[in-house]
Amino acid sequence: MSTGKPTLPSNRAAAYVRMSTEHQQYSTSNQMDVVRDYAKRREFDIIREYSDEGKSGLNIQGRESLARMIRDVESGQIDFSAILVYDVSRWGRFQDADESAYYEYICRRAGVSVHYCAEQFENDGSPVSTIVKGVKRAMAGEYSRELSSKVFQGACRLIQLGFKQGGTAGFGLRRVLIDQSGQQKATLKMGEHKSLQTDRVILTPGPDDEVQVVRWMYQAFVHEGQSEGQIAKSLNARGILTDYQRQWNRSTVHQVLTNEKYIGNNVYHRTSFKLKLKHVANPPEKWIRADGIYVGIIAPEQFHAAQSIIVARNQKLTDAEMLEKLRSLFVRHGSISGFLIDESDDLPPSSAFRSRFGSLISAYRLIGYSPAIDYGFIEINRQLREQHPKLVASVVRQLETLGAIVRVDPETDLLHLNEELRVSIVLCRHTVTGADASRWTVRLDAGLKPDITIAVRMDATNLTIRDYYLLPACDMIWERLRIAEHNGVSLDGYRFESLDFFFNLAARVKIEEAA
Repeated sequence: MSTGKPTLPSNRAAAYVRMSTEHQQYSTSNQMDVVRDYAKRREFDIIREYSDEGKSGLNIQGRESLARMIRDVESGQIDFSAILVYDVSRWGRFQDADESAYYEYICRRAGVSVHYCAEQFENDGSPVSTIVKGVKRAMAGEYSRELSSKVFQGACRLIQLGFKQGGTAGFGLRRVLIDQSGQQKATLKMGEHKSLQTDRVILTPGPDDEVQVVRWMYQAFVHEGQSEGQIAKSLNARGILTDYQRQWNRSTVHQVLTNEKYIGNNVYHRTSFKLKLKHVANPPEKWIRADGIYVGIIAPEQFHAAQSIIVARNQKLTDAEMLEKLRSLFVRHGSISGFLIDESDDLPPSSAFRSRFGSLISAYRLIGYSPAIDYGFIEINRQLREQHPKLVASVVRQLETLGAIVRVDPETDLLHLNEELRVSIVLCRHTVTGADASRWTVRLDAGLKPDITIAVRMDATNLTIRDYYLLPACDMIWERLRIAEHNGVSLDGYRFESLDFFFNLAARVKIEEAA
């Protein structure tokens, strides 16, 4: 009986190629040579090509061609019955090997086979190919983790040798390209990058007029008592623009007055974004630095004098004095915001108010100011952030009591359980819709790729835990999941009143007991 869907010729194929930035030998043209040779031997006719160039294989975000190919396959609007890929790693170096399998399954479910042209196994669904693919996928993900560590170690070494790792030079400075022998090649303009891996970038003083402006800024701040705002107004009145060709403000002046590169120091790892997970602000003791490695344009004594002024003005005020200044700002403007605070010369930065009073909202309340917008969620989020490590510690203690071995990643809070299972714990804030219905949003930490996400639903007060959802990665295709009071068996089947079920799964038992 005919289904109404035309049968595609089995020899019509699409080719998918991907080139990341770490290995040029995997260029898309080299991959296509292997793919075309495979197609010729197997008598495939390549009628379409999907190519992601310069794209990481860690996730599907940014890989427009892969995403488009998967959409085309799912829609059924395709004219090929096979996809040819160079190897398993070109399909993706996903941190969760199941993600790679998921996209292949989508193709296979639609009747489209996936061929890995440079691999030594046949992707025919046999037990051997399934095992080999699983190992290859895990190795591809592990390669990225090892590469991330090696790249970081290499970057730290280059920093200590005096080479700049990314970012702009800054006003008054320039990036200079040098070759492997240390000879200067060219001055890089804004937006320009090196083209050879063996080349390096260093910082040098910029044009004399810019250098003199930077020195004047320190002179005005340290010796004349001018504030950042006053310095910015003076620069704008003189028609001097920032390195981005914009007018100055208090923040951009503050950056010049606080960046150690102006005294020749090379500082790295202030923030990190490893494996495309999330940005983390690192404490000073984790910074990588090389002092005096560049030619500075500001004397260290003058730089440190500026830092002393900045620190002193933020510490000398009592709570009452800080609140009085905040109240004066409110009287002047009729409202308050973090931006207004940061742009006011006579006030400490907004971060100082957060540190002293717990949050800006708490400081606002102390002077009797209620913003028109309800910022209550900020306080709730702060409470949840405080509660999260306590919950993680409680879960770890319970698991260890049951005999499990638990390692907690200090950067991500991901639990590595018996080195077999990765578990993420997320707290889900209770919110109310316009129709007065309860909702919870679960962020599934797509970058971390845990095997199980424990979604902890809070009650209406957001102070007490309501229940738990144990969400396995193999069944979760979303990065954000919105949960209602009742969600049907497809989702509420993962709901539990306590974590006892999870603890039972994780408990170690003797072999004879398991048998």
